[in-house]
Amino acid sequence: MGEEHVWMVWLGVALVLVAIEAVTVDLTFLMLAGGAVGASIAAALGGGPLVQAVVAALVSVALLAIVRPWMKRRLTGKAPEIMGAAAQVGRSAYALDRVTPAGGRVKLSGETWSARTLSDNIEPGEEVVVDSIDGATAIVSRAHVVGS
Repeated sequence: MGEEHVWMVWLGVALVLVAIEAVTVDLTFLMLAGGAVGASIAAALGGGPLVQAVVAALVSVALLAIVRPWMKRRLTGKAPEIMGAAAQVGRSAYALDRVTPAGGRVKLSGETWSARTLSDNIEPGEEVVVDSIDGATAIVSRAHVVGS
């Protein structure tokens, strides 16, 4: 293979690095693949082997130093999604019947839940907020209306 096809070798290296990235999922090999693509472009533009190696190194280092940390933050910066009963905490609901410290029922996320308060008595139709979940019972309090 002549020098005019060296850029294809760099693209092959980039593809191998992308395949390794698919297994590791750490974004390191993806950044190195970016460096190989940069070297491929340098080769296609007629750069010699030294130029290609320098471009590969500079692009890889820049991607590893700048892009990888940003991408890692974007991909892992989100809090884990809360599921199950714990996801109901903080949501609003409506009292279906009188809710007291002894018990009652509320409509929460389209479902009927057993509920109780810690001290108040809440009348049917009143809006409540879920403060916590105790087993299968929502612990609720009266919703505070903004401006009142």
